[in-house]
Amino acid sequence: MSRTRLTGIDAARGVALLGMMSTHIFPLYDPETGSPTFVALVFSGRASALFAVVAGIGIALLTGGQNPGAGRSPGQNRRGIAARALVIALIGLLLGGMDTSIAIILFHYAVLFLMVLPFTSMPLGRLAAWAGAWICLSPVLAYLVRPWLNENVSPPEVGGNITWEHFLEPATLFADVFFTGVYPTVQWLSYLLVGMVIGRLNLGALGVQAGLVIGGIFAAVAAKFVSAYLLVDAGGFAELLGTESGQRWPIGRMMEVNLTGVDQSGSWWWLAVSAPHSGTTLDLLHTCGTAAAVVGVCLLLTRARPNLLLPLSAAGAMTLTLYSMHIWVMALVDAQEPAPEPVWVFWPQAAAAVLIGIAFAKLGSRGPLETVASGASRLARDGTLAENRR
Repeated sequence: MSRTRLTGIDAARGVALLGMMSTHIFPLYDPETGSPTFVALVFSGRASALFAVVAGIGIALLTGGQNPGAGRSPGQNRRGIAARALVIALIGLLLGGMDTSIAIILFHYAVLFLMVLPFTSMPLGRLAAWAGAWICLSPVLAYLVRPWLNENVSPPEVGGNITWEHFLEPATLFADVFFTGVYPTVQWLSYLLVGMVIGRLNLGALGVQAGLVIGGIFAAVAAKFVSAYLLVDAGGFAELLGTESGQRWPIGRMMEVNLTGVDQSGSWWWLAVSAPHSGTTLDLLHTCGTAAAVVGVCLLLTRARPNLLLPLSAAGAMTLTLYSMHIWVMALVDAQEPAPEPVWVFWPQAAAAVLIGIAFAKLGSRGPLETVASGASRLARDGTLAENRR
């Protein structure tokens, strides 16, 4: 059952990869009507959250699955994860220097790997309590800290992707990575913690797989209903329209797609929002729910036939390489005048990701960057580059 489980997790990661690619390529608003597009309504905020939740699942599986710390000492596991994070951060910094409009997640992703280290040996019950508390409290902390950062750190964010030069402005780098950037890691740690909770379950059990689907859908729908009640019935949206951002931006329409770049201050009612990339408790709950549901569906579909989702699972097994290739291709595409039609940009890349993934899967090989990351992890963890199969 372990191979089936890994195939399902890889398939969920493949969904996240293709979903993120679609939001990078297709417009999020209809250029004629200004209405949110299908891609925006389905994938915006959810694809990147799924990517992070699956990362948490992967960390849980690497550190013993249902038996945290089994087979290796906590120190070994943490050294391996830290080394993997270093490789991911270096790749993120290299990609950050490319001329692209995409908000590259890899550096923040690496920081999240380091932030999760204290939780890697926790038993399921305590880990679940931490995950729930983090979802509830981290948005409040961010709401309180962001205004201070905006007033006292200049500039309060890097204004693009993180590169080596930003280390010369440590205060700005700190603010961006943890609170003010596109992927504020203080709130995004919630995704890895939830993923680790999922990874500590018996993912081969039918009840667990079905529970992820049912529980995930319930959490996602409940978050939207609570947000709608607070904003519409309780009058929260009217209060938000009176804030500086409410007067400056069409926040009603943006709440359907993406609140990145919107200053969520001036009213506690911002915490009632569930919009993509708002980083509120209800946003985190909704996107954790959708991520859990996707993972559950992928596990169920691959339960009896591990290769049923091979196009997704093969691509999902080497997302670090394929994501990096995607960023490089998009840097070339962004430089073209006139810009090519999105459909001719997305589908060739999606097909290439699937075909490359299947080719590596058939060869029984990891992707190039996955090989580097796993090698660094083994060297730091076990003191050898040789794979120690247990």
